[in-house]
Amino acid sequence: MDTTPAHSPTPARPAPRWYGAASASAGLLAFSGRIGGAAPHAHAAVQVLLLTSGGVTLADPAGHAQEARSAIIPAGVRHELRASVDAGGLVAYLDPAGPAGRAADALLRATGLDPATARAWRAAAHALPGVRTVDELVGVLHTPPVPLGTLPEPLREALALAPRFIDGPLLLGELAGRVGLSASRLGHLFAEHLRLPYPAWRRWARLLHALESVQSGASLTDAAHAAGFTDSAHLTRACRAMFGITPSEALAATGLPPSRPAPAGR
Repeated sequence: MDTTPAHSPTPARPAPRWYGAASASAGLLAFSGRIGGAAPHAHAAVQVLLLTSGGVTLADPAGHAQEARSAIIPAGVRHELRASVDAGGLVAYLDPAGPAGRAADALLRATGLDPATARAWRAAAHALPGVRTVDELVGVLHTPPVPLGTLPEPLREALALAPRFIDGPLLLGELAGRVGLSASRLGHLFAEHLRLPYPAWRRWARLLHALESVQSGASLTDAAHAAGFTDSAHLTRACRAMFGITPSEALAATGLPPSRPAPAGR
């Protein structure tokens, strides 16, 4: 006897997955290829999204959604990304302390819109017409359409010093003492000029360092330890919170195995 319901529900279509090529370097994480979705997350980097096909829907913290083919999303703002099945292009994550990241953030502020809204993210990218590659993006942002101020010297010293201690603890108070400031003053400089608290920026710097290590052939565990994470699970939690996907999913998206063994003899 046929027990199939007369009107069976249509199976849900699986969310599009990321697939393409990624590169990590000082102050920059870039991905090009097929763009998938990302669960709600907040990265400590300025994100630039430039599509060459399809489209995405961006949801801001208030739940407002905007369909877009390009966007600039500020650091520290929680958002969700839903992609069409044919979405493809470039996604770049820029260190908010670097010139390119600061230039992208300045374009966002220049819209005059609330920078925490999806409407502002889409409007800001109008200043990047015709940009399709990482080199083109960095070239435009290194000659920014919007003037940039100069970072205070103590903050620049702190940003230069912090990476030397990437594999261990470096509390704000210790870093502040090394550049001759109080912890509260240095924390204020991070918030004012990078629009992020120091711990969030440090997590971004550690995560980028870990991804650079994986790109160079390290296992997730070794990369986690090299960047000061307790273990690969700690790295995974940080990656999911910052990008909406896990390191294993990121590796699979670029055609690399999700976990590689440590070199022989270790």
